[in-house]
Amino acid sequence: MKFAQENNRTIPVADKVFALSGRAKAAIAKYGKDEVVDATLGALLDDNGDLVVLSSVVEAIHALKPEDYAAYAPISGTPDFKEAVQKALFGNYEPKGVVRVSATPGGTGSISNVVMNYSRPGDKVLTHDWCWANYRNICEQHGRKLETFRFFNEEGGFDAADLEKKVQELSAQQESLVLMINTPAHNPTGYALSLEDWKELIRIVNAASCRVVLFLDVAYIDYAGDADEVRAFLPMLEGLKENVLPIFGYSASKTLTLYGMRCGAIVCLAPDEEVAEEFRRVVEYAARATWSNCNRSAQTVMGAIYKDEELMAKVDAERVKYRDMLLERGRVFEETLKSEGVKCVPFRAGFFVTIEAEDPAGITAKLEEQNIFCLALAKGIRVSIASISKEKCVRTAKAIAALMK
Repeated sequence: MKFAQENNRTIPVADKVFALSGRAKAAIAKYGKDEVVDATLGALLDDNGDLVVLSSVVEAIHALKPEDYAAYAPISGTPDFKEAVQKALFGNYEPKGVVRVSATPGGTGSISNVVMNYSRPGDKVLTHDWCWANYRNICEQHGRKLETFRFFNEEGGFDAADLEKKVQELSAQQESLVLMINTPAHNPTGYALSLEDWKELIRIVNAASCRVVLFLDVAYIDYAGDADEVRAFLPMLEGLKENVLPIFGYSASKTLTLYGMRCGAIVCLAPDEEVAEEFRRVVEYAARATWSNCNRSAQTVMGAIYKDEELMAKVDAERVKYRDMLLERGRVFEETLKSEGVKCVPFRAGFFVTIEAEDPAGITAKLEEQNIFCLALAKGIRVSIASISKEKCVRTAKAIAALMK
């Protein structure tokens, strides 16, 4: 006898990623972590396999008073947190629009909120074919459908032509379109749109025949490269026409290594006060109707860090160290694959590397037999270089190459 309603959703027995992570942890308990490669989750681990938590963040956590974590936070977030998010997101760029910030439970909450408020039931939401699988779950949860365009062309570059085709098709069918782009340090490939890619993207959305909400998932931006270089696209958004509204999904969970404290924000860069006020009203209403208030302690920590120059300098220095560690792991993984005659999907920076494969599930099942745990995607294999050492990057790349041969 069944009581629950599927409501046109595809609900698995267990979450694929966390079930895989659970099997990896069970293997570690049985064989020891030196014998197991757990490349499943997007969480930053050091070369010993221990979770990285920025010491500067720990310092701010230890300074919390009871009211900093026990009291309700405002629905949209504390004032210091919202100010900190703007500083973190925009860096040295000064936005030429009206900014509004609302707290969400991690970056995931921002995705849910934008789908809920800027599309209609039955609408198609557009994103790249290489994408985080939870995009589809979120769309189905809200009664929307996820449509994809081809992310990479035959030369391995951004496929602007296919994006343009899909935008034209959907803008002819719908009154509005949510286009979700994950850059820089894209999950799952590690790709980042170049400034030339951005020119094409802006040209395409400006030409759409309907309203377009350009949702930019920047969860990994602070581990994608030089802080100013990875934000060089921001001034280009000033060239968007009035039919396009840029909205950002920001993750303090990733930026400050606060995964379990579930802290993020949805940020609107509106052309005027009217659009900004509309954003504030709808996202706060949706928040109240779902998670209500977000974690106050994480907001307090972030607000304190961004108001303290000395503490902020320590955060920046630590992040640079771990960002460089990630880049080195990605380079080693890519070079090892290349030496074995296998290519990965274009990688620039970030937590993941992906290899295109014809039988991802079959290959990852064989990898598990070697105590190597990687995620099978529809078109390839995702490896979390964030969670494995350089040595394990080499081992994993060689094992994947051997199975693909």
